[in-house]
Amino acid sequence: MRILGIDCGTERTGYGVIESDGKRHRAVAFGVIKTNPRAPMADRLCVIAAGLRAVIVEHAPEETVIEEVFLARNSQSALKLAQVRGVAMVVARETPMEVHEVSAREVKMAVVGYGNAEKGQVQVMVRALLGLEETPAEDAADALAGAICRATMRRQ
Repeated sequence: MRILGIDCGTERTGYGVIESDGKRHRAVAFGVIKTNPRAPMADRLCVIAAGLRAVIVEHAPEETVIEEVFLARNSQSALKLAQVRGVAMVVARETPMEVHEVSAREVKMAVVGYGNAEKGQVQVMVRALLGLEETPAEDAADALAGAICRATMRRQ
């Protein structure tokens, strides 16, 4: 099963595509879609949408997983994050693939074994679980972690 994980952000949206049988996982591709923080939000959303479409076309995932909204520092941040999540969901649903949502706690439990794990711990475990030579950037690691979480949930 090929799974696309998306870690939504207005300046940096992480993506990670893995191939998994539910027990063993292999990274196919991962990275970060960066936007200009000074650009209008509509333009930033278009950049994110185009980037995600390119990932989907190139790597043909069968499922997508997106982290649920968490409590942001302020309502403005939460609204912006929700806009990015909406774009990610729409782009994924433009294809026949299923879109799933997982909580940050579920992701951390699946990858680190501890629901309050720090971002650095997630990065280290993602690197270990996927046998990567280098530690992925935070946003890409979070996206890969979401995909790993979904893969292990499918197995249950």
